[in-house]
Amino acid sequence: MKDWEKDKRWSDKYFPEIKRALGEYLICEPTDFNEDRDRNTDLTVFDIRAVRIACRIRKEAYREKYGHEFTIRSGRPTGRETELAKIIRGWGDYLFYGFADEHRLIQWLIGDLNAFRIWHSRELARNKGALPGVSHSNFDGSSDFISYDKDIIPGFIVAEFATNAELRGVA
Repeated sequence: MKDWEKDKRWSDKYFPEIKRALGEYLICEPTDFNEDRDRNTDLTVFDIRAVRIACRIRKEAYREKYGHEFTIRSGRPTGRETELAKIIRGWGDYLFYGFADEHRLIQWLIGDLNAFRIWHSRELARNKGALPGVSHSNFDGSSDFISYDKDIIPGFIVAEFATNAELRGVA
């Protein structure tokens, strides 16, 4: 079995918890009392079209050092299209990014990829084509990625949760 298949199986086990967290933020109670009274509406879905959500879960050991950032794969030795290229081309509406111990999610955020795209484009222009963020290579040479400080991108964070931490939008 390839390492990425092992990693994917490990992170996919958190899908039930990820879906519960996303449901709290993508399914809302209407703020207008008239919605219920006049339109038979108790809950609304954030958007009716297909909403595409990229998910990335990292191991708990990385949380202390990297809990303030998120990473996006930016290069592969094979030349295959990466997550960054897909995001820049317009794919993906939200990013669910979190850290987990062996049993549960311990920190996560929901990020708005449209806000990321706008910021990324502006930073490219401002820095004369230099990619924003900090570039890294995986220790095994399997890919390159860029880390971004989650708090510097205007409008990016939709919601956050962390155990033993004070964050915006804590569930």
